[in-house]
Amino acid sequence: MRYRELGRSKMSVSEIGYGAWGIGESGWKGAAEDESVAALHRAIDLGVNFIDTARGYGESERIVGRVLRERTGDEVRVATKVPPKNGVWPAPDGLDPAETFPGAHIRASLETSLRASGLDHFDVLQFHVWSDEWMGRGDWLETIDALKQEGKIRLFGVSVNDHQPANALALVRSGAVDSVQVIYNVFDQSPAEELLPACAEHGVGVIVRVALDEGGLTGRITPGITFPEGDFRNHYFRGDRPAQVERRVAAIVDDLGIAPDEIAEHALRFVLSSPAVSTVIPGMRTVRNVERNTALSDGRLLTADQLAVLAEHRWQRNFYA
Repeated sequence: MRYRELGRSKMSVSEIGYGAWGIGESGWKGAAEDESVAALHRAIDLGVNFIDTARGYGESERIVGRVLRERTGDEVRVATKVPPKNGVWPAPDGLDPAETFPGAHIRASLETSLRASGLDHFDVLQFHVWSDEWMGRGDWLETIDALKQEGKIRLFGVSVNDHQPANALALVRSGAVDSVQVIYNVFDQSPAEELLPACAEHGVGVIVRVALDEGGLTGRITPGITFPEGDFRNHYFRGDRPAQVERRVAAIVDDLGIAPDEIAEHALRFVLSSPAVSTVIPGMRTVRNVERNTALSDGRLLTADQLAVLAEHRWQRNFYA
């Protein structure tokens, strides 16, 4: 496993991190706790030292905490998220931060997460939505500073609204944030235009989510695919979107000259080829997924020619509309 610094914090994180949404049985369905625990243990065995969870991920914080209490001596970084008080995802324009992240709500959410996980602190506390309109307003920043002083968190981050990377530029440039978590993949390359360069300039760590487009960039999304009842992917891949994904993945495979089962590897290497990226956090609910993804932390990045090919495969769409 190779490691990168999380921005100016100097915190060393594995370039393949662990996205723990899927193990909590909230938006993703079908996870078995024993299998999730085995996958987490295997990930740590293979050098993964960064786990991303959230208060809103069902049982995820509890399961992560269970595993870490069984791993005495392993230095594993854990990031969690505070949900907006008003429960609105993503954050629309015009909201006051008192509606979303008042200080008392931030503190109460963190205390709940600490109890659920059994941990005594989190390495990164993130807001689960963000709007640059909140800069200079509310008491959220004072609360974050106090929680750092109390040793309950080490770093502060935000999870940038889906497909809105420019909506965190003011925060990044302010120096108030340590990390941002953002959707960045072959289809949505927009963070590379402004956000990633700004993070590199201002020493802000970058945590990449949805690198495999919720499974779209694995080659396994085909017409007729079904998901368990209550799984968010029933909406994400609704209508003719599986057929659209299949066609676009086939075009990428052709243009890169790779085998169909190599698409996920190239999608992850695409993300890691950006020097601004600190870690990528694919969801890994099985030992097999862990072993396949962690094996890509070998220093082999995509070539300039391959990146040029993939630059032609941007896909402007909003799967949540």
